[in-house]
Amino acid sequence: MAKKIFWHIIPEFQETTLGKLFENFDDAYQFNDDFNKANGFKCEFITKSPLSQVYKVTIEDKSFYLKKYNISRKKIQRYLGQSKIRTEWENLLWFQALNIPAAKVVAYGQETKGWITHRGILITEELVNTSDLANIADEHPHLIQQADWVAKVSHQVAEAARILHQHRFAHNDFKWRNIMVDIKADYPQIYLIDCPSGMKWYKPFLEFRIIKDLACLDKRAKYELSKKQRLAFYKDYAQCRKLTANDKKRIRKILQFFHNRE
Repeated sequence: MAKKIFWHIIPEFQETTLGKLFENFDDAYQFNDDFNKANGFKCEFITKSPLSQVYKVTIEDKSFYLKKYNISRKKIQRYLGQSKIRTEWENLLWFQALNIPAAKVVAYGQETKGWITHRGILITEELVNTSDLANIADEHPHLIQQADWVAKVSHQVAEAARILHQHRFAHNDFKWRNIMVDIKADYPQIYLIDCPSGMKWYKPFLEFRIIKDLACLDKRAKYELSKKQRLAFYKDYAQCRKLTANDKKRIRKILQFFHNRE
């Protein structure tokens, strides 16, 4: 089978130094420390998984996250439909289309042979002055202790979750570590990141996925927030002032979702 490469740079970045540096897929995928040193760029390894590696690339005082997928490392993944890297960039672009704040996509693409994906790339712009909610709880607990700060963040998370669910979409990994917050702004702005498993669902599966999303959020919330704050989040999400019988039933399922699984 012939190799086929798809590569796209968002128009506003095409004429930038980054756009010219990563003009094609192979240049982006082969970006390494030796190239960095020769050209005065900085590249920092962040993390890796069995399928991907993430690097922080700094060019002209602006930073970007370069995520490289190598699906061939887990061969079974090559035959399971659309690649996770494609799902992730499509989800981030869709979040932006819905006006849900998310990591800004800079470039994306993949290499395929037939319908099998072998490699993939996603580049996003750094969210300056942000930290994920889990890290904030660990490193900046004073913010979690501020009722007004929590209320502002809670409202935005509830709104994002409601919009996604209204569109029959479940994040499927809606954890605190996947929600970034601007910790230096007067008004804490949230951003969604890292959503390679999110997708649309239909009945009867949608309700289960909604409960899972809300349970993922509450998994950390129950240790950091009061019952009153957690209930306020749910009422904001459900846009109700008083819980209905169905709301109470759903809340019980949320609370029981991770029972004996932590």
